[in-house]
Formats: sequence, structure tokens, C-alpha cells
Amino acid sequence: MTVPFRFGYKASSEQFAPRELLDYAVGAEENGFDSVFLSDHLQPWMHEGGHAPAALPWLGSVGEATSRVLLGTSVLTPTFRYHPGVIAQAFATLGCLYPGRMILGVGTGESLNEVTLGQTWPDPPERFQRLKEAILLIRELWRGERVTYDGTYYRVDGATIYDRPDEEVPIYIGASGPAATRLAGRIADGWITTSGKDPALYADKLIPAFDEGISKAGRDRDDVDRMLEVKVSFRPDREKALENTRFWAPLALSPDEKTGVHDPIEMQRLASELPIERAASRFIVSDDPDEHVARIEQYLDLGFTHLVFHDPGHDQADFLDLYGREVLPKLRDRAAAR
Repeated sequence: MTVPFRFGYKASSEQFAPRELLDYAVGAEENGFDSVFLSDHLQPWMHEGGHAPAALPWLGSVGEATSRVLLGTSVLTPTFRYHPGVIAQAFATLGCLYPGRMILGVGTGESLNEVTLGQTWPDPPERFQRLKEAILLIRELWRGERVTYDGTYYRVDGATIYDRPDEEVPIYIGASGPAATRLAGRIADGWITTSGKDPALYADKLIPAFDEGISKAGRDRDDVDRMLEVKVSFRPDREKALENTRFWAPLALSPDEKTGVHDPIEMQRLASELPIERAASRFIVSDDPDEHVARIEQYLDLGFTHLVFHDPGHDQADFLDLYGREVLPKLRDRAAAR
């Protein structure tokens, strides 16, 4: 199987209220995007002007409001706020309602969204093992009857998911380090990572780790979707495009600066101290569609097959129209020529 090239839209659940976000998802489909993904956060990065609609009911609503686009989480954490069995049931139901359109993107999570509910936040190795066990349990629940499971972190006793789609919902693993990326290559239907970091991270660490996982599992590389969230800011006025990135300044904080921060007010304070140039550092900021295409094509060269575009502005309808008209057609032509 050859994975097709897809170009999607990242619905910013941290930035927009549920109904507004639903309208943008519909707009993405109307403007030619192939997929819509959103985060599942309990809290936003920024307290003032922030939002955090729940992903599961939102996906159901968007499924009804659209007819073609793939829909998924990028990402949901199935290990702390949710028991894996709850996620298995929820996405089986979504898969029944919208066959062939749902994707369960999962990750190890972040303290901002877990410790507020009284969860203990473990070190990375435990979070990794919890994620791996959760994926195995979800799939066992999707494939088995009267499942009894006694793992290191999760248990079920005689559980059955009664409503399951004919086509199992794909599971994508979100990963920004070699260990989780290797796991994605071994067991996932897709791998999700994000753009705007040191190019050597992708070429020298993540891509080799993914290929190692593929090789160890004896899989075909093209059986696994390779998805990248690409951070872009495109407007006819470059200064407007630059200013739009300010809301997403927390993304520019280093791991050392934000690890363990679980209060959006404190996250906002840290981000407010950053200059606009650093706030924009993860984004492709330009008023030239050809510059966007040229810089995005570098990720196609790395082997990514599914690019999901995240624009930071509050004027999302303008972005969807501009990108749909001026960038996506050129990207499709470049992809088709490969």
C-alpha cells in the first residue's frame, strides 16, 4: 500500500470556542483540505482568550457537519484523564458513525492537562510505558470479546465493546523524541510530530528512529502515515502574519522553561516575556505563497506524507480561503510530481 499525500487543517481548540471551531472545520472541507485534527486539552496554553472544548463531543458534531474530511485528535492522552477502555468505546462509536473518517491520535501527555485533576505526573519512562500499554489494551478491546486484561497500569474484567466499526479506527502516535517515534514505526498506523525545530532533529534522530521501528516490526514504510503539524502564518501583510503568532508564544518556550507548568496563567506570564521574533520562531511567516511552498516542500523531501497546517491568527476564515486558493494547489502539484 502507498500512503497518499494529504493536506489538513489543525483546528486550534486552545484558541476558539466549540461552535466557532466547528465552523472553521466546515470551512476547511469547503476550501479543499483533506483532514481536520484538534488537540484534546483540559486547559489552554494561554489563560486570557483561551479555550478548551472537549474533543470527543466536538468530533461527533463535526462528523455530522462535514462529509469528506478525515477527523482526528492530535493528540489525546489515553492514560490519565481517560481510562483506555473509555477511549476504546468512544472511538469505536465515532468509527461506526463516520466509517473510514476517524483517526485516534495519542500521546504521552503534558502536566498542564493532567495534574489539575489531582493526577500524579510521572517521569517520561512511565508515561511512555503507560501509552504503549493503553494502545495494546484499546486494540484488544476492539478485536476481542469478554476481554480480561491485567496490566501494569490498567485492568479490565470481562469487557466488551459492543458497537465497533467494520474498519478499525487507525491509531497514530504523537512523538517528538526517538523512543516514541520508534514505537510509532513498530505498532502505529501513523506517526505525528511537529515542525519548526532544528532540521537535524528530523533527519538525524526522528526519521532514523521511525525507520528502525519499521524495520524491527518487519513492516512496509508506506503502510504508515507520516503526519507533520506544520506551523504557518500566511497573510498578504507580512507584519500581520508575524503579529498573529503572538498568541502561540508558549510553543517557543523551551522544555526546561515549561516542564511542570500546569497553570495557564503562569504559562501566559512566561510567554509574555518572549520577543515577537521568538514567538514566531516555530512558524513559517511570509506573505509569499511560493515561499510557503518552498519551505513546506522540505518536509515532503524528508518523507512526510500528511501535512496538517496550523495557522496562529484569530482570522481563521481568511487563512482557510488564502491557503486553499494560493498554497494547497501548488503543494498538490509538487506532491503529484514525486
